[in-house]
This record gives sequence, structure tokens and C-alpha cells, in this order.
Amino acid sequence: QVQLVESGGGLVQPGGSLRLSCAASGRAFSGYAMAWFRQAPGNEREFVAAITVSGRGTFYADSVRGRFTISRDNEKNTMSLHMNSLKPWDTAIYYCAADPAWSNSDYGKSNHYDYWGQGTQVTVSS
Repeated sequence: QVQLVESGGGLVQPGGSLRLSCAASGRAFSGYAMAWFRQAPGNEREFVAAITVSGRGTFYADSVRGRFTISRDNEKNTMSLHMNSLKPWDTAIYYCAADPAWSNSDYGKSNHYDYWGQGTQVTVSS
């Protein structure tokens, strides 16, 4: 089992940047596929980005590609999401997720992931 804790959320103006972090504890983080999802009020949880076990493969939702960058440090048991050029519609609670298996077909589906953090609020507003 792995425990996940997100941090780094906050209020930022449109066009600004934020860096979210996800700290993992418990079983071997380096063996887990990782992802970020987000959920805005009244909306379903949606996929943002995913990263393979090795960190060499990264995948993004169309809405964030080119603006967000996902990365992981298996030595420090952490995953990050660098968010640039933030838009008001990026406002949501951001969750990190982990699963012991990578799936090329399911990495963007929330029901693929067994472990979730508590979420961190990101608000983009002037």
C-alpha cells in the first residue's frame, strides 16, 4: 500500500505558474505508475497527466499539453506537476494517484488507480 500527500496548490493569476508535489510513503514508490487528475465543482474527475514507472513516458490531456509537465523522482519518492500559463478553467482540486501496474489503455481512467491523495486546491483568478 502507498500513501499519497499533495501540496503546492493555491491562488494564482491567469498566466501564472504553480508547481504541485505528491509525496509518497509506504511500499516501493518506484514501482508504481503515477498520474494527476483534477475535479472542478459540478464536474467529474478528469485526467490531467500520467507518468510511467521509469519516468521516461509521459502523457497529457489535450487541454494541458504544452503547458503542464509531469515528472517524478524515484529516489525521493515524489512526483511533480509544473503548471504554466494557467487559465481560469484550470481551477479545480488536483489529486495524485498511483497504481502498481502501468496500462497503455487505461492510464487516463480514474478507476485504474488504486491509491489517491486528499487533493490540493488550485484557483486561477484575477
